[in-house]
Amino acid sequence: MDEEEITTVLQMMQDDPKFVTKSAYRANAELWPGNRISFVNTHMVYLKAHPSLDPKHYLANLRLMLRKRT
Repeated sequence: MDEEEITTVLQMMQDDPKFVTKSAYRANAELWPGNRISFVNTHMVYLKAHPSLDPKHYLANLRLMLRKRT
């Protein structure tokens, strides 16, 4: 998967109310305005920092972990 495909999948998850995708706090206000990093950016930064990860497996695990249970 390329970066654009991964971003599209993450954005779809963020937009879907069935998933818990809150923004996260970051201490660097210059890099992250309002000290918040979006769900999409959080996971893109992680994937870029860990290039040996398989993005398909990573996204599949995210779907399992973040799906709201009723």
